Amino acid sequence: MELTRRTLLKSGAGALTASTVAGCLDDISAADANLDAGYAAFFTLWDWAEQVSGDAIDFENPVGTGQAGHGWSPSGDLTRDIADAGVFVYIDTPAFSWAQDVAATLESDYDTVAVIDGLEGLDDQLLGWGHEATADGHDHESETEHGDETHDESSIDPHVWLDPVLAQEVVDTIASGLADADPDNAETYEENAASYTTDLESIDQQFTDLLETADQHVAVFAGHDSFTYLQDRYGFDIHTPVGVSPQEEPSANDISETIELVDSEGIETVLYDPFEDPDGAYPLVETILEESAATDAMPITHLSGTLTSWQDEGWGYVEQMEELNIPAFREVLDAQ
Repeated sequence: MELTRRTLLKSGAGALTASTVAGCLDDISAADANLDAGYAAFFTLWDWAEQVSGDAIDFENPVGTGQAGHGWSPSGDLTRDIADAGVFVYIDTPAFSWAQDVAATLESDYDTVAVIDGLEGLDDQLLGWGHEATADGHDHESETEHGDETHDESSIDPHVWLDPVLAQEVVDTIASGLADADPDNAETYEENAASYTTDLESIDQQFTDLLETADQHVAVFAGHDSFTYLQDRYGFDIHTPVGVSPQEEPSANDISETIELVDSEGIETVLYDPFEDPDGAYPLVETILEESAATDAMPITHLSGTLTSWQDEGWGYVEQMEELNIPAFREVLDAQ
């Protein structure tokens, strides 16, 4: 997949400024908005919006290369830029509070902009931060249970895009939103979504096949807890000494328990998050490898962002899953 038409906007000098939502949009006329361009709130949504829109709409991602989308804060007047573009794709969770603010401002002050929430219709399929799945697929109790439609918004785990089955529903939602906003190209959006769904079905089947042949059902990840949807879908465990926040520091006790788990489970390869340190220094990984019998480490991606090397390869969501996540899980779960 070529990404030559897609511009990942860089933060810093020479970049398109991103924004807080402060500021008035009253002086932007409806004639300024169009459906030739749009914005998506982070890498995966941007990739999916591009796949669905094809040549009809040119989407942009305000989050810079090398940055994760959740927890990101814009600066400048991104709201005005999005209003000028005419389409905004986001997910309505506090992990993307800046996007919630932008969406609210657009909907109240500039109702000609198409605002598409990728989580629309998924309430009964969202997981809470406390949700855990055992290796046999049975759920532990959690503060917010799967299937409970009365989620406290702040307790929702936003990483729904990592489940390739739910991803298909998000892609359909994007296609429906674009079709409603731009009926002339509705058939294009529907056809593109259907075609891309086939790729997502392939990712789902690859994970299913992987777990059917896996001899190990526990992995260790030196990064923040972000793969619960994947665990819940396919019935395996990922242990991490880090909590749900990327900024959270693991305690000495958490690290010690992780090292004990590595040795007791005979885990040889530890997973890590390449977004944690752009300079390639991963002290938590080094500690686990030094203090345990594990001998190797492999990266996996939470797909809320991209790296320059992946961008240069033209890797979108499907490619990152197939080139990074699936091979890594195949290795650590000892699957065929």
